Amino acid sequence: MEIVNVSIDDLIPYENNPRNNERAIEKVANSISEFGFKVPIIIDKNNVIVCGHTRYLAAKQLEMAQIPCIMANDLTEEQIRAFRLVDNKTAEFASWDYDMLSFELDEIGIDMTDFGFIENQKINIDDFFVENDTISNEKSKDTIVCPHCGEVIEI
Repeated sequence: MEIVNVSIDDLIPYENNPRNNERAIEKVANSISEFGFKVPIIIDKNNVIVCGHTRYLAAKQLEMAQIPCIMANDLTEEQIRAFRLVDNKTAEFASWDYDMLSFELDEIGIDMTDFGFIENQKINIDDFFVENDTISNEKSKDTIVCPHCGEVIEI
């Protein structure tokens, strides 16, 4: 696997990208600004983005000239289409260990609110139930919101 720097102007967003990235762009741009561009974009042989559309949009916002990329020239077109979906879908199966998250946030001096985390504080989980008796399709009291990361959890 080789990481190559590619001109941002040479990259082509996949026209059928099924992800809505807009809400994440600022957070990813904050991450790139704080830590550098640490996760390359995956592209095909024609410089079409396979994975990394949000990083691409964040880099454009930051007016970066070049982006680190990995060429997925070992995959068939069908595999590229599948990988594009799988890469995004698999993150949905992960969840937070809130005790470990709290510990990690306590050890970090960086303002993590820039990345979507809520200011770390000791909590009573009962204080974070979302109650809504008026609109049935919204979250009910069987839902909690993590005070650290903002994740909504059905319980």
